Amino acid sequence: MKVALKKLTFEEFLEQYPDGCGIYELVDGEIVQVEATRAHKNIARYLVKSFDQEIDRLELDYIVDKDVIFRTRTAQGREQGRNPDVSVVSASLWNSNVLAYGALTEPIQLAVEVVSTNWEDDYVDKLGEYQQLGIFEYWIVDYLAIASRSYLGNPKVPSVFVYQLVDGQYQVQQYKGSDRIISPTFPELAITVEQVLAASKIHKI
Repeated sequence: MKVALKKLTFEEFLEQYPDGCGIYELVDGEIVQVEATRAHKNIARYLVKSFDQEIDRLELDYIVDKDVIFRTRTAQGREQGRNPDVSVVSASLWNSNVLAYGALTEPIQLAVEVVSTNWEDDYVDKLGEYQQLGIFEYWIVDYLAIASRSYLGNPKVPSVFVYQLVDGQYQVQQYKGSDRIISPTFPELAITVEQVLAASKIHKI
């Protein structure tokens, strides 16, 4: 007889979070460790620095971090706990309760996911959850062109997809090569897809 394990709620996930030993998400009621290659982390670090520079230069009311956990819900209503590779959050929202731990239930301004082998998570699951939560802007950085041709086109090339929430639905723009990435949150941001790819330090790119 197979005994079904109890699915965790978001609150239980936070209580049981294995602190100090990696990054985790709540997926389908279970705690799942999120692992990333050094190239993956290099890109996230580059985007954190790029966003931070814009925030400082223009004195914007945002903070950027690589360790922001927030609650989403699936289309079926199940609670998930997500931790994007890069998060941009309203500083006013973040600092409204500075003694609280890092988890949020409100939508953040911008989430970035750098694609790994389980690319459907970013292109399908998280896309739907982030749209439903109301995250204004969502980047998918597919630096190894892992997704299918239905997303990347033919031939498949490394791409950055920027989704912007318009009337509750995401509108998407694909960028590649020397394209400047247009960000609704940071309209003066001056980085190209090539620069993002170069940040990975994978020499063949």
